[in-house]
Amino acid sequence: MPATGSANIGVVGLAVMGSNLARNLASREGNTVAVFNRSPERTHTLTSEHPEAGFVPSEGYDEFVASLAKPRTAIIMVQAGKGTDAVISELVQRFEPGDIIVDGGNANFHDTIRREKEISSTGIHFVGMGVSGGEEGALNGPSLMPGGTAQSYETLGPILQTIAAVAPDGEPCVTHVGTDGAGHFVKMVHNGIEYADMQLIAEAYDLIRQGTGKTPAEIADVFAEWNTGELESYLIEITAEVLRQTDAATGLPLVDVILDEAGAKGTGAWTVQNALDLGVPTSGIAEAVFARSLSSKRAQREAAADLPGPAEAWKVADGDADAFIEDVRRALYASKIIAYSQGFDEIVAGAEQFGWDVHKGDIAKIWRAGCIIRARFLNRIAEAYADDPSLVALVVAPYFRDAVAGAQDSWRRVVAIAAQAGIPTPAFSSSLAYYDGLRAERLPAALIQGQRDFFGAHTYKRVDRPGVFHTLWSGDRSEIETTPSSH
Repeated sequence: MPATGSANIGVVGLAVMGSNLARNLASREGNTVAVFNRSPERTHTLTSEHPEAGFVPSEGYDEFVASLAKPRTAIIMVQAGKGTDAVISELVQRFEPGDIIVDGGNANFHDTIRREKEISSTGIHFVGMGVSGGEEGALNGPSLMPGGTAQSYETLGPILQTIAAVAPDGEPCVTHVGTDGAGHFVKMVHNGIEYADMQLIAEAYDLIRQGTGKTPAEIADVFAEWNTGELESYLIEITAEVLRQTDAATGLPLVDVILDEAGAKGTGAWTVQNALDLGVPTSGIAEAVFARSLSSKRAQREAAADLPGPAEAWKVADGDADAFIEDVRRALYASKIIAYSQGFDEIVAGAEQFGWDVHKGDIAKIWRAGCIIRARFLNRIAEAYADDPSLVALVVAPYFRDAVAGAQDSWRRVVAIAAQAGIPTPAFSSSLAYYDGLRAERLPAALIQGQRDFFGAHTYKRVDRPGVFHTLWSGDRSEIETTPSSH
């Protein structure tokens, strides 16, 4: 029987992520960690393999809750959905006002809002917390995105700061994101940006391989070089490692043995679905999600394999490979800026819609280490929001404006070459189209609004005078001023 009130933090759910997070917590001075799993075998395995952690194990909820010091704080690390609700129900029955329940899974933020609303009436604090960094991050230092009440963060914050990744300037990668579902919302957008970043890198690899004939190992050297400059990031770093790997069974590059079907767990789709609900164009992220979907349509792809394409295979002319690779690098950087700009647009819109006080610069800072999208240029994002907290779009900040301006000629060449060569670059192409749409003085949306008024009397506004108008498209086709509520 564990000692009553001996642990300052508890973890429920001891699969790999939960176990690693518990070990991380236990390794930090001042933490005593209570652990509990529905299957006692996992608890026994964890405590026996890591006696140095000094875990306080329990085999039932009553024991687990009794082992926690007040205010009790427990982090749930189980599969999102019904499993999370079941654990929450058990804890709510035993916790008291002022205690804190933290959901560290990849929950849908709408579920987090619902749960927080239901639980807050008991006086118990509920925190939805995004955790990024995978298994390694959970063990050695993740990026943490907790939501919930400010009061709960007074207790939780100092504990999380002990286990979070540390940015190069010494700041822990954790901040109080906002109330109720804010933490899981920001984590969702983080994952959406991750989808875009990975797709852009894959397109860059594909263009270089098809255009230059370089081997995966040679392209690995290209990415390693890129990782020493403005593209420095975790994803660029691991791309080089993946491309260097040789398959032991066949001797082929491992990337050529892996089936070209990319999996997904849903957070990318959530990012796009919620962007649509919020009216925020996240086209680069959306195309990355759709590209994964297309990759999994094996039967359709096989049936379409003999559809006609360009008459001749394309390859970069001799002596032009280095220049082409540099164009691809610049196109990748410009498209990456668009992905982050669109992601932060969605964070801003979500904060306005749900009443969260999200500090964009702080979000950029906590993504600088520990998380999957950690990258050098996140410092530039933090600086941009520090200089102008009301920045209307990240891409118009001086640094990013200049960066895209310097890359756009390369960007346009790459997209044009890809289209002519029949190489799919949905993320590159849609990012460029978004950029051109954003900077356009006038869009063809005027025609669309005219069409809408024609078939549905949806009305329109004019450029030369205020008011809302409708044209009587049949008969004398006269224009009348109206009000939106009239139709």
